[in-house]
Amino acid sequence: MIVMTSSASLKGIIRGKTIELESESGLPDGQVVSVTLRSVGESSLAAWLATPPHELDPRLAEALARIRDLPPGEGLRRSFGAWADEAAELDEYLEENRRRRKIGRPEIEP
Repeated sequence: MIVMTSSASLKGIIRGKTIELESESGLPDGQVVSVTLRSVGESSLAAWLATPPHELDPRLAEALARIRDLPPGEGLRRSFGAWADEAAELDEYLEENRRRRKIGRPEIEP
C-alpha cells in the first residue's frame, strides 16, 4: 500500500465521472483530493518512437521497427487485411447478421 504525504503520481482509467486507479492511493475513502489529468496513451507511443532502439526492450524495439515508417492507415489495413479487398462482401455479411438477429425478436413498444 502506498502512503502519500503531500502528492503522488498514480495511473488510472477514466470511466465516466470515476477514475479507477491501478493501485491503492493510501488515502481513506471520502478524502478530498486535487486531480490533474494527463493522457498517457498517445504520449507514450510518441516517447517510444523517439527512444533510440538500443534503449528499449528488444521485443518492443522490433515491434516499433515494423510500424515506424508505415504510411497513415497502413497499420489498420494490415490488421484487418482479411477484408481489405472484400469491402462489398463484408458489408453483405454484416447486413445479413443484422437481419438474422431481428428474426423472432419482439418489437419494443414506445
